[in-house]
Amino acid sequence: MTNNRKWYRLDNTGKIYPSITSTRVSTVFRISATITTRVEPAKLQKALDNIIERFPYFKVNLRRGLFWYYFEYVNHNPVVKKEIFYPCMFMLFKKKKTFPFRILYYNKKISCEFSHSITDGTGALKFLQTLLVEYFRLVGVECQIPSYIFNKNSYVKQEEYEDSSHKYYKKNIPPPDYPKKAIHFPFKLNRKGEYYIITGIINVSRAKEESKIHGCSITEFLLAIYFETIQDYVYSRSVGRRRHLKRRIVINLPVNLRRIFPSNTMKNFFISITPNIDLRLGKYNREELIKLVKNYMEININEKHLSQYISRNVKNEKNKFIRIIPLFIKNMIMPIVYQRFGERGYTSGLSNLGLITMPREIENLIERFEFYPPPSKGNIVKMGIASYKDKIYISFGRLTKVTEIEKIFFRKIRKMDIPVKIETNLR
Repeated sequence: MTNNRKWYRLDNTGKIYPSITSTRVSTVFRISATITTRVEPAKLQKALDNIIERFPYFKVNLRRGLFWYYFEYVNHNPVVKKEIFYPCMFMLFKKKKTFPFRILYYNKKISCEFSHSITDGTGALKFLQTLLVEYFRLVGVECQIPSYIFNKNSYVKQEEYEDSSHKYYKKNIPPPDYPKKAIHFPFKLNRKGEYYIITGIINVSRAKEESKIHGCSITEFLLAIYFETIQDYVYSRSVGRRRHLKRRIVINLPVNLRRIFPSNTMKNFFISITPNIDLRLGKYNREELIKLVKNYMEININEKHLSQYISRNVKNEKNKFIRIIPLFIKNMIMPIVYQRFGERGYTSGLSNLGLITMPREIENLIERFEFYPPPSKGNIVKMGIASYKDKIYISFGRLTKVTEIEKIFFRKIRKMDIPVKIETNLR
């Protein structure tokens, strides 16, 4: 477990986030586990204290360099807190003695919220899984630790904090095209500090059955239904309003690069691809959407295509002009760049963590896992998906009180005879 590093570079993906974070763009996502008994705060704190040294690259505070931010290892430990605010809220991790993540509890729920500056969903999930194993050990439930969960006493490997984007960077690969301007939802924003969640719970086996009928994966099926949902919303508008919305619908779809490129990094290692449809070409039926999504995924999720994104991102970081720009100027430029080349080109986002597993001894002591996407002013409605045991948890996060998108989506699911249980944090 020994680690003598005193500081860590931000990875290629994480570098932009400290410069763009704000009350409207928190860059904070959440993975939570609901257990079968009320959380014991003292034991949760003890569990966090016991495992945090196994994650030294997370036990850090953000520091300002001349040209880039960096993370500095600190001796004090993070403190668990009772949840009292909305999820995924702005995190003052630029402030001294503030960690780029927080551990929250409320009744039976344990939540990990991470800034994207330090890790992605895969890294955050492994941290939460390790925390849960240690928490249950402290309440008297021992279990065999599988390979996908860290043993708190194991040694920290250098590959855990490597920047895998640099590892797989190829210099002479041409960059992909930047996304063009996409449709954006014309909804009124909430007050700052309000982030609403609607979660629909469906059965895994029924979703698999429906996906199998169409010859696609569950992710492809849900993505096609989401395209159909947004299309239906556009066509439900009056003719005058519809004319301004009949453009490209683009979904930001993160791809876990560890499934393509061998990597055990706990830092960010994902690329966002952009499946899209153009409503100016006409209205799509469901079969067309499923075929379009399936073909897009087959063509774009492979080493050659994804290497283009890695190459572009690393080239930008290595650019001599960008490197010598002082940090305070980067902080002014980055939000504009992020809006122009990022959020401007997306209508919404869909992130699927996939099926989450836990050791057999504690599997039935955990009721569910949920994933909430980071709030964003540019994409005010997003979807996060997590599966556990026989259920899929589809969570819409939104910075608006308008619920039209969620209503259309879940009505479509129900019309396929897939029962949906709906929950919300709307107050």
